[in-house]
Amino acid sequence: MNRPRAWLSRYGLLVAFVVLVAVLSLARPNFLRVGNLMTVLRQISLNGILAVGVTYVLLTGGVDLSLGSLVALTGVVAACFAHPGDWPACVPIALGILAGGACGLANGLGVTVGRVAPFIVTLGMMTAARGLALVLSGGRPVSNLSPGFLFLGSDVGGIPVQVLILAAVAGVSHVVLTRTRFGRYLYAVGGNAEAARASGLRVERIRTAAYTVCGALAGLAGVILASQLTVGQPNEGVAYELDAIAAAVIGGTSLSGGVGGVGGTLLGALLMGVINNGLDLLGVESYYQMIVKGAIIVGAVWMDRRDGR
Repeated sequence: MNRPRAWLSRYGLLVAFVVLVAVLSLARPNFLRVGNLMTVLRQISLNGILAVGVTYVLLTGGVDLSLGSLVALTGVVAACFAHPGDWPACVPIALGILAGGACGLANGLGVTVGRVAPFIVTLGMMTAARGLALVLSGGRPVSNLSPGFLFLGSDVGGIPVQVLILAAVAGVSHVVLTRTRFGRYLYAVGGNAEAARASGLRVERIRTAAYTVCGALAGLAGVILASQLTVGQPNEGVAYELDAIAAAVIGGTSLSGGVGGVGGTLLGALLMGVINNGLDLLGVESYYQMIVKGAIIVGAVWMDRRDGR
């Protein structure tokens, strides 16, 4: 790879983000207002958490299409135990995260033990989890949530709690992927599973762990969304997995595995959030925004495949 192409591959996304921010700030001076910037951060927080989670799976060469349904299911699970006077807020939060982790574990076992393609396993989980969310909720939003549980959807010092949670998730995940043995194993499995297996790595366990972490973070996102909406909504989370995967791939995580990181994933989520916010400020109808988002997803995958060659 020549030097200009290597530089563009490394810093192109950051340059695109800076240019986009500059253009939007000139077109709409209110774009850089603190209130609007907080809105952008609030909007990307859930997608950012999901994108960080799916980065674990993508690094192993897998994919998870069940994220949106897991958000709905875990939000309903948490809401069912978050009524005032029933349990302390930590209980429904933990149960939501555990429910997501259990679904992620099931995905991982389906891929590794069942040896079914990740696309099929997670597609099945997407349908099953959505159905289970509807069964548990009776097809209706689960309301009457305790004030302690609703804290996750509030602000602290003008900063949304969910943004602080995203920062914590991203920080911990960055350390895990760059400073721990588990992180190195993820990259090794995604880079060359057979070589990793020949080196003594337990590839199936590593892949299963990646899906479990991804599911647990989807559970965390579901709990936060329920707190933000003040209800456990079984119909929420539709197509969230597409935004999360797109953010990770735009941020440089390869669909083939072995390449990527949390920093790029966050930048990809932020870029998508800024684009959505900018289109809103420019008065672009939501229908056209969907077309733009679809083009971005296709373009990101095309760039990933081109760089892979």
